Amino acid sequence: MTFTMKRMGMALLFGLAILTCICTRLESKPLNQATPPEPLLIGLIPEQNIFKQVERYEPLANYMANKMGMEIKLKVLARYGNIIDNFVSMGMDGAFFGSFTYALARRKLGVEVLARPEGLDGSSTYHGLIFVRRDSRIKNVREMKGKRFVFVDKATTAGFLLPLAYFKIQGIKDYRAHFKETYFAGTHEDAIYDVLNKKADIGAAKNTVFERLAQADLRILRELEILEKSPDVPENGLAVRKSLASPVKETLREILLNMHLDPPGKTILQNFGARKFILTTDRDYEPVFQYAHEIKLDLVHYDYLNE
Repeated sequence: MTFTMKRMGMALLFGLAILTCICTRLESKPLNQATPPEPLLIGLIPEQNIFKQVERYEPLANYMANKMGMEIKLKVLARYGNIIDNFVSMGMDGAFFGSFTYALARRKLGVEVLARPEGLDGSSTYHGLIFVRRDSRIKNVREMKGKRFVFVDKATTAGFLLPLAYFKIQGIKDYRAHFKETYFAGTHEDAIYDVLNKKADIGAAKNTVFERLAQADLRILRELEILEKSPDVPENGLAVRKSLASPVKETLREILLNMHLDPPGKTILQNFGARKFILTTDRDYEPVFQYAHEIKLDLVHYDYLNE
């Protein structure tokens, strides 16, 4: 055998060894291995401060993610109104909408509501409150004239839409002229504390946040007085974009509706402050659509950021 033939033989053996190594690697990681699904991005409205919102919703998101076998990311937004714009710009798949933000998103984006929580007391709705300090001597809308009123956000039911309906019923055509000052606190929690701490004279917020805070801060019941409360509207529900794949949509719905039957799910629900999730449809939001109609608010064209 010549030197050239020996070199050719060695090269052939070396090539076979490389090919064997490549084949072994391909066998250990098949080419048709499924690509992990993209994470679902779920938005949260700023009902309370960002840390409390994450603390409350993160166990729920983790439970759904484990059941679905895919990652779920939460995004707490800085203000209520931003959720409509950010839903599109950030590519959100769903959000836990308040009743007014759902009505807006339904009309503007065509989102579909899946389910909402039923509280530990069996309620699945909330109502708006108008409240003052007990030492303010304010008892009615006439005595509010020339005072400071704190709303929550222009895209909230309890914190804006319902107070506007109340003013209309009471004959107040221009609420800005009736009050010395009006402003938006950004969260229900902040609106409550602004009145409690005398930054504002009158405030509006949702009862569920008011009652939750009152359990931890006895000053709220001792020093604040509720003047008015609205009819009930649906509690914050999970709604998803209309283009979300139907199997994903149905799986999310089924997980939420059945988690109270699963011991780990039941524990998470209790810590969340709910007994279970219940099926929710557009019909549940009729009071919100009716309130908007009564104050002549066009939900499709409503510019909540510049109103």
